[in-house]
Amino acid sequence: MKICRTRAEMRETVREWKRDGVSVGLVPTMGYLHEGHLGLVRLVREKAERVVTSIFVNPTQFGPNEDLATYPRDEARDLALLEAEGVDAVFVPSVEEMYGAGGDTYVEVPGLSGILQGALRPGHFRGVATVVTKLFNIVTPDFAVFGEKDYQQITLIRQMVRDLNMPVEIVAHPTVREPDGLAMSSRNVRLSTEHRAEAIMLSRSLARAEELAATGPDIADLEAAIRDVLAKGPSAEVKSVDIRDAETLAELSGPLDRPAVVLLAVGFGPVLLIDQRVITPH
Repeated sequence: MKICRTRAEMRETVREWKRDGVSVGLVPTMGYLHEGHLGLVRLVREKAERVVTSIFVNPTQFGPNEDLATYPRDEARDLALLEAEGVDAVFVPSVEEMYGAGGDTYVEVPGLSGILQGALRPGHFRGVATVVTKLFNIVTPDFAVFGEKDYQQITLIRQMVRDLNMPVEIVAHPTVREPDGLAMSSRNVRLSTEHRAEAIMLSRSLARAEELAATGPDIADLEAAIRDVLAKGPSAEVKSVDIRDAETLAELSGPLDRPAVVLLAVGFGPVLLIDQRVITPH
């Protein structure tokens, strides 16, 4: 497994592969890997002949009061896990390598970056779109895999790729969960024992939403039912519960009459967790 710390190293590595006509897949990560990330790696392995994983905690997607400084990091552990999965190359740039000095260009998808999580975290999706564009330009993958847990993120990236004619196929991987249903996240390690026990209310509320969807409920009633389940976690600070069109993320009202995605953002102490599920009326 090759470790590339500069853009030049990463580009040259991929150029050598592509001279031999092989396909390349990318899994972008911010490190502190868990089984969810490794599932993405395995999916890329099924689609591409060479697998690249990036590890980069991107500062431009964190707000001034967010957890950039405390975001968990363990490069040695991450590299060992990736080597065990047969990853061909890992791109591990510094902030200086990715952004340099005097950079003043950003990528934004206005219609999707200012709603939902984007409204809670101003500038977050501009940072995501910019760093993903940089990674695509450096690695030049044929495929890139993202987890469905970050549903708004993958919707935004697909829009960006379409609008900018990027020659990258975006592949979604279903959310990977702990045995009790909690979506796997690098942030889970920061939950206290009490908050970890309460956090399962996210997946339970989504299961309740899926159950009720069969009856074609009113959107407002469905949201109320989700909030009732979340309220069983006394420390949970519900930031948002949104029920949107599963394809466009447009707002919905009235009876549920099409596939919708339920998007949750819930705080537990200093840790913000998100989760999602697509539900369909029968």
